[in-house]
Amino acid sequence: MNLKLMLDEVVKRYGKKTAVAMGDSRLSYAQLDEASNKIANALIGMGVGKGDRVAMLMSNRPEFATIYFGVVKIGGIAVPLDTKYKLAELASLFDDSQPRVLVAESPLLKLIAQSLPGFKSIAHVIEVGGDGEGQFLSYEQIMATGSAEPVVVEVAPGDIAHIAYTSGPSFNPRGVMMSHQALVREAAMSGDGFGQTDKDIAVLFALPMHHAFGLVVILMTAITKGSTVVIVPGLSIGNLMEVIEKEKATIFMAVPFVHTLIVNAIEAEGIKHDLSSIRLWGTAGAAMPADISHKIGQYLGFTAVDFWGMTESAAHVTCQSPDGGGKPGSVGKPLSGWELKVVGDDNRELPTNQPGEIIVRGPIMNGYYNNPKATAGVIKSGWLYTGDIGRVDEEGWLFLSAGRKKDVMIAKGQNIYPGDIEYVLAGHPKVAEVGVVGIRDEVRGETPRVIIRLKPGEVATEQEIKKFCLGRLANYKVPREIVFTDSLPEK
Repeated sequence: MNLKLMLDEVVKRYGKKTAVAMGDSRLSYAQLDEASNKIANALIGMGVGKGDRVAMLMSNRPEFATIYFGVVKIGGIAVPLDTKYKLAELASLFDDSQPRVLVAESPLLKLIAQSLPGFKSIAHVIEVGGDGEGQFLSYEQIMATGSAEPVVVEVAPGDIAHIAYTSGPSFNPRGVMMSHQALVREAAMSGDGFGQTDKDIAVLFALPMHHAFGLVVILMTAITKGSTVVIVPGLSIGNLMEVIEKEKATIFMAVPFVHTLIVNAIEAEGIKHDLSSIRLWGTAGAAMPADISHKIGQYLGFTAVDFWGMTESAAHVTCQSPDGGGKPGSVGKPLSGWELKVVGDDNRELPTNQPGEIIVRGPIMNGYYNNPKATAGVIKSGWLYTGDIGRVDEEGWLFLSAGRKKDVMIAKGQNIYPGDIEYVLAGHPKVAEVGVVGIRDEVRGETPRVIIRLKPGEVATEQEIKKFCLGRLANYKVPREIVFTDSLPEK
């Protein structure tokens, strides 16, 4: 099974049903299929073939779905990118993935347009949201004049559908290669774990579609099950609550940071909307603070359903029961189709309740793009070594531990790699040496603290260092604390 055939089957059953909505815009399954055919034919006309990469620099919007499926229908490889990335980060990822086509929203395209000639692999650019009068082919032009004829391209289940750059430092990129087969399997397993059906309406809020949480857990799972996805742009909690009431949404999922924003908004303004349609209130991406989980239950009457996974596993591996049943503090049991073990440093399975590295087997990634050495370090005998530490109790419930074997911190559900920050600051003319550590933050989870030794005779301010980072790193990676020192401890 590939993603094209999966969509074909869903369209036959739910053609007139709304697949994706945002505001007053409604895209039915039949319209999603037709629009993605137009994209597919346009890409073929550009000479895009099997295995060619198409970079997608887009925020959450219905066009994301049509473009993604247009790419994979012809055996192309979608490369969804974080819209918060700065030019230096994008340049590193373009250099690694060598995309033949770039699809970007107008505001983002304007920021990098002058630099595009330097990216030699990019032969074509599609602009989304433009007026059609610019220098690039617009999405709107393709929709107005493109062919909606179904494409006939042989796509094997094992072919790569997308490369997700969320698993490693931007300046030493590790692109997760996910196959059609793995994504189809994971989306079906995910939907089964959530008890999801065509009657469900899932809200997509503050979960970027370039990330596995938004793309696979929400969008792809919903499409597999014939559900509807309602996109809520921005970060307004009031707007979120209004949309839940208006659309009678049944599923809402978010990272703990967003749950904290919801609790804060309720405590400040109360609850002004009817949220009783929600049947599944989920959380993942980081550990949910116990007091926030308690307040969600107290204020809204929902039990936050925890689940756990990673980009390398397509999406989530474990999940608590959708009805909120489960052990407090656990992220659930493995979904049907997943195997999970906890092992020690000698790779032997550990006894019950003993913490060690979590390894999983199921629809995992094919590997890291252009990086067989890194792939061999995490995939061994078919098992994915996650780097996360946890324990499994006598009833099979997984509990995550605070430690990680990976050099990574998680802020608001986003991975931050110290190597990115160190790489950027190593280029500062006043910096002699730099180190980065994660510090606990009750709201964000973790935030980066930078320790800097300046070159002899140099003077710098915290504001100067942050401004330097802000011009070169995604905002969420910019350190919140800068500490100047005469010497750094040895690692």
